[in-house]
Amino acid sequence: MAVRRPIFHGLPALEYMMEPEMRLTFPKAPVVIAAGLAALAFSVPAAAQYRDEVRNDMSQCRAGGGPAIMVTVDGIKSSEGRMRVQSYRATPAEWLAKGKWLKRIEAPAKAGSMTFCVPVPASGTYGIAVRHDVNGNGKTDLGSDGGAMSNNPSINIFNLGKPSYTKVGVPVGKEVKSIRIQMRYM
Repeated sequence: MAVRRPIFHGLPALEYMMEPEMRLTFPKAPVVIAAGLAALAFSVPAAAQYRDEVRNDMSQCRAGGGPAIMVTVDGIKSSEGRMRVQSYRATPAEWLAKGKWLKRIEAPAKAGSMTFCVPVPASGTYGIAVRHDVNGNGKTDLGSDGGAMSNNPSINIFNLGKPSYTKVGVPVGKEVKSIRIQMRYM
């Protein structure tokens, strides 16, 4: 009489290849629970790495601090409204993608220049996006609000889309990286 051996994913099921007295059995519920807890202990939830609102803590940009980006924003036209600085990974999937910002700092606007310390999770390449919400309504008003990005990519009337992640990417090591960004208004 032929022994029936089930095949799973092209491989024989080992349990059915053993003699009955050699088979091991485990209670299923505790094994499943233990495996789930082990997976949780070693994983970071995807949502936890994004959308972290932080305060502008300049102590994180002191010598020996980091990794972080010290962003000086020049050309702020008024002290009205709020400034928003957001960091993104400079990758095609994450640069300016909805909900994919890593850190966000908001502060009252101050005409002229402002400096922000943006912590980053690790060494890597990041992009910074800045917005001046002049009337503080939380919406982008093209006629009054200003915007800027790391490396100051050119934006003109013929190219209003987001610049490539390769144009805004700033390499950050274990230390603090200083950059300057020029605000632009329509």
